[in-house]
Amino acid sequence: MIIVDNVLISEDVVEQNFVCDVAKCKGVCCVEGDAGAPLEEWEIEELETSIEAIKPYLTQNGQKSIAQAGCFEYDSDGEYVTPLVDGRECAFAVFDENEVASCGIEKAFENGVTDFRKPVSCHLYPVRISKHVHNEAMNYHRWSICDPARELGDKLNVPVYKFVREALVREYGEKWYEELERQAEERKNGCYKK
Repeated sequence: MIIVDNVLISEDVVEQNFVCDVAKCKGVCCVEGDAGAPLEEWEIEELETSIEAIKPYLTQNGQKSIAQAGCFEYDSDGEYVTPLVDGRECAFAVFDENEVASCGIEKAFENGVTDFRKPVSCHLYPVRISKHVHNEAMNYHRWSICDPARELGDKLNVPVYKFVREALVREYGEKWYEELERQAEERKNGCYKK
């Protein structure tokens, strides 16, 4: 395990490889699962503030789901998540002509109509963070639909933490990431010190 500040990081985050291969998986992580994307409380406020700017980027079914449920729902554990369309895809999911799913929030962000990029949980995937009283735990979430991402990550030799670098910097800052990278490189080179 690696520890940076109060974050306990699973070895898999630095030792396993991962690069999304959307051409093969078709963004199915926006569609499959038993609940929407996890949301932080502050993200709900961001979504509610930005929803009118985001709506034009969403499907009609997504807009309808948000009109009925609002910008968030609760999962079976009582945690905040994005709403779903008919219990299937995320209400913020959009599809291109090849039926590849992506994020309507991110499309709005890329076009400069909102400052909110997308939920941190989506940006960080396949990393999942669980928050505890005195620390946070960071783990690599393995899902069979991401087999192509593991294959591409192995081919390109890109560790999970490097794949999600931008999201980790967004969540924890540049100095935090630099310390993670330093410890990961020490571990890789066999000179890891606690």
